[in-house]
Amino acid sequence: MCTLKPDVLLTETEYGMALLDQKRAEYWTLNPTAALVLQTLLDGHGAERAVASLVERYEGVDAETAARDVSRIVDDLSSAGLIAP
Repeated sequence: MCTLKPDVLLTETEYGMALLDQKRAEYWTLNPTAALVLQTLLDGHGAERAVASLVERYEGVDAETAARDVSRIVDDLSSAGLIAP
């Protein structure tokens, strides 16, 4: 579960999502995998549900790989100052 920082806007695109940090005037683009993870977390679910969503959506992705991906995505978005836990 997380929230966007107050100065961050989000929009869905045909390729995933785009985030705009209005404070720094920087855009970030998320591929469909990262978009699914972020949307799951923004919907109030935890990392475990985000992992399950990836496993359900992408054939051949195991829980261990999905867990690493979720952790990396959350770390990257947090480090960039786009989300708050």
